[in-house]
Amino acid sequence: MELAYIPSPSRGVLYLGPIPLRGYAFCIIIGVFVAVWLGNKRWIARGGRAGTVADIAVWAVPFGLVGGRLYHVITDYELYFSEGRDWVDAFKIWEGGLGIWGAIALGALGAWIGCRRRGIPMPAYADAVAPGIAFAQAIGRWGNWFNQELYGRETDLPWALRITSSADGRVPGFYHPTFLYESLWCVGVALLVIWADRRFKLGHGRAFALYVAAYCAGRFWIEYMRVDDAHHIFGLRLNNWTALVVFLLAVLYMVVSAKKRPGREAVVEPGASDDTAGTETAEPASEASGARVADGDKDAEDTPAGKTESEPDEAGAGTADAVAAGSGETRDEAESAKKS
Repeated sequence: MELAYIPSPSRGVLYLGPIPLRGYAFCIIIGVFVAVWLGNKRWIARGGRAGTVADIAVWAVPFGLVGGRLYHVITDYELYFSEGRDWVDAFKIWEGGLGIWGAIALGALGAWIGCRRRGIPMPAYADAVAPGIAFAQAIGRWGNWFNQELYGRETDLPWALRITSSADGRVPGFYHPTFLYESLWCVGVALLVIWADRRFKLGHGRAFALYVAAYCAGRFWIEYMRVDDAHHIFGLRLNNWTALVVFLLAVLYMVVSAKKRPGREAVVEPGASDDTAGTETAEPASEASGARVADGDKDAEDTPAGKTESEPDEAGAGTADAVAAGSGETRDEAESAKKS
């Protein structure tokens, strides 16, 4: 008898009348909102305008969804185009099946288009949204839990995932919850990028490259545990080879970029600093004006009634003293010179 395990949901969709509410889709949507929210905060902290991240996400997210689905369909084409399969299922994205490699690649293309339209450097934008993407992946992986998919080998560990569905060749039992492993790993990657960015002031795309490298390192061993059908090359799953190649490219980019373009971008969004400067200088100017008015009132109060600045008083003596001091004469000599 199993004393502890992670239960799987009995179904991954609820119906609100005729409207289906799918757990997989909800996880993706929540992940996108988290990525945009955190990316916006980081972009503003870097000197950008509020709302810019969301504007570019309008391009990046649709491209990313299409890219993720294309990668999945191409690498697992047997699920949709083999005998007895319905090719229309390739468009049913809500049933699961998004390849992160295709999502990042095509999502980057969409982001590049959005950045070009706004005159924003793509690497700076990528650095700002990198931790948010990792958090989005962490949330999105729970969509696999709703669909009872992408689990690992059988295990009797107390955190084993119980699979109850027998659809699409599944065998009910207790398996490694690789969706949970990857979710936790992505949270760690996001925190790593945030810490490293603050500690080393990463710029020119290096924060994004760190995210990619760290994710690939975790994806390699997690992918190795999975038991779902996949293409193998020299004994390794296709995604293992993809993770290895992308990891090396990300590390190479970090090394070369650090040598060629050290430091961080001074300006990430043209005109954003001018907006901030205008807002900041308006208040000090008004304060200075108020101070001058206050000083003027004080001078008026200190002036005795009935006396104007043109009337002679002891100031004349003070002037004589100053002249005498400048010429080396004594006060007595100056007075004698006035009398004569």
